[in-house]
Amino acid sequence: MHPDTTYDRTALADAMPDADLRVLLMSLVHQTGDVRWLEPPYTPKRDVNLIADPSAGFSNSVQAELRAKAIEVFAQSRSGPALTDLDTSLMIRMMSTCLGEAVPPEYAPAMRDELGFTDRDVHWSKLPDEDQIAGRNVLIVGAGVNGIVLGAKLGQLGISYTIVEKNTDVGGTWLENSYPGCGVDTPNHAYSLSFGRRYRWSRYFSLRDEIQDYLERCALEFDVQSHIRFQTTLTSSRWVESDQCWESKLEGPDGKEYLRSAFLVSAIGQFNQPRKPTIPGCGSFEGEAFHTAHWPADINLAHQRVSIIGTGASAMQIVPSIAEQVESLTIYQRSPQWVRPIPNYGKSIPSGAQWLLEHLPYYVEWFRFTMFWRYGDGLLPFLRKDPSWPYPDRALNRVNDRHREQMVDHMSDQLKDHPDIAACCLPDYPAYGKRILLDNGWYHALTLPQVHLISDPIDQITKSGISTKDGTHRTTDILIYAIGFEMMQMASRLNIKGRGGVDLRETWDGDNPTAYLGITVPGYPNFFCLLGPNTGLGHGGSAMFQAECQSRYITACIVKMLENDLATLEVHREAHDDYVERVDKEHQQMIWSHPGMTTYYRNARGRVVTVMPWRLVDYWKMTHEADLDNYHVAYRGSS
Repeated sequence: MHPDTTYDRTALADAMPDADLRVLLMSLVHQTGDVRWLEPPYTPKRDVNLIADPSAGFSNSVQAELRAKAIEVFAQSRSGPALTDLDTSLMIRMMSTCLGEAVPPEYAPAMRDELGFTDRDVHWSKLPDEDQIAGRNVLIVGAGVNGIVLGAKLGQLGISYTIVEKNTDVGGTWLENSYPGCGVDTPNHAYSLSFGRRYRWSRYFSLRDEIQDYLERCALEFDVQSHIRFQTTLTSSRWVESDQCWESKLEGPDGKEYLRSAFLVSAIGQFNQPRKPTIPGCGSFEGEAFHTAHWPADINLAHQRVSIIGTGASAMQIVPSIAEQVESLTIYQRSPQWVRPIPNYGKSIPSGAQWLLEHLPYYVEWFRFTMFWRYGDGLLPFLRKDPSWPYPDRALNRVNDRHREQMVDHMSDQLKDHPDIAACCLPDYPAYGKRILLDNGWYHALTLPQVHLISDPIDQITKSGISTKDGTHRTTDILIYAIGFEMMQMASRLNIKGRGGVDLRETWDGDNPTAYLGITVPGYPNFFCLLGPNTGLGHGGSAMFQAECQSRYITACIVKMLENDLATLEVHREAHDDYVERVDKEHQQMIWSHPGMTTYYRNARGRVVTVMPWRLVDYWKMTHEADLDNYHVAYRGSS
């Protein structure tokens, strides 16, 4: 991973002021093999900020000593790192030292995978014969993050696959969403794959164009691009019992055709179908109106009266990005959102830090770990209900209440001269009840004289603007729908029919999707979901991590099937129902089941269907190996 190399002393010295010292310590341990760097006075202080202080709480003298020692060690190096792998004990010790807190032992194997100390890929127990894999092809629907990851892993195994993609390029939601300010709310070094060439991110939180470029490069690097049929839609798919395969109807540039495959995978995710507005009169507006996912490339907002409906994640990125351009910007809010402060959201990565990430052994791996941890499982315990907590309408527990106060303090500080706006921005539900949002200039934008936040409910849309329930009509030139996506249908919108011709929409009862591990469904053999039911992330983490976990599980299932000459694999109803029961039971203790609020995490009957209740490390363990005892299997040639 890190070959023998030498390091230029001048380059090292120039980079050191930008070093994250907790990460630099880990590089020193790897390079020298000396664990004294894990002992006082070289133990970083715990820092719970989303972007931690790079000084790691060290005194000035210790900071200077560490930087000087790093220059000396790496400038004099003529060989690679002394430690290239870590046993469980040392891994736990290094993780805990790096973070300044005790990391539970169960994270060691998952993080050894994530940081590349172990091989997380599925392998053949022996190379298969050609007849074992002949005709055992996989059809993947969607070339976003999930489709790219699974395609890469299938390609490594030599398993034939085809991806059908409705768009003209890869990227999925990142291709389709190009609105101003569109970007990640997870740091890039966590929102990226654990494998492949490192990408030189320009910011800690990159904008959409950089993410799209990264995904395009990944599709080329892993030779996924050559397996994709663009501008091609799967209009239906049915299980053919007699031939034990899926028959899918495709529509593309050359017309309609049927494609048979041994396996079918939905990689369309959850953010695939923009929600259609249902406000009375929405079809009567005579100006330009569009959903944020359909942002016109040639739209000019300068000197325009703009209205935006919604205050979720998309709106919070759009508003600060366009507020200075428009004549006026009117924001229609259904319910306020909790917003976390993050001072360095738009900060570029300094040149010194870039050099360290690219050159220093294991620096990027440990930096990735710190980002993973801060945006990972740390928040989850504070989203759990404490039955002894006396103020359940306000918060779920003591720490959740403290987070609430921190966000209220931030809002109050940002809006201290605007009490009327502040009153409209205070949610009446516990912190984190909806998607976690980051303040990238949202509150500041609300204070601009041309920006108006309206909390009165909308009555109707007219041909010239919007009327609210209080009788006020506001004229607008451009109407933007920031109203989110249809989250509940997931793969069922693909018109999939399993055993007996049963439609997946019927199985899922419209808006109540369920799947074992969020991946497999009884009655639908050889069918897998990526980012399926209850696998979204509500407490933090990275969709890339989920994609890798699920792709490993799917490839493990397929490899075991091919090695054992199995024709079909279908999850036991009992295994599925038990898993769903455990998911629902866990969610009853979590914030997303809190009464008195609406969230796209829940369906019409109040069941949480999009996000998972588990820690990331728990889901990693659940999906790391495929246990076929949970499945009905049939051998090839059997009926």
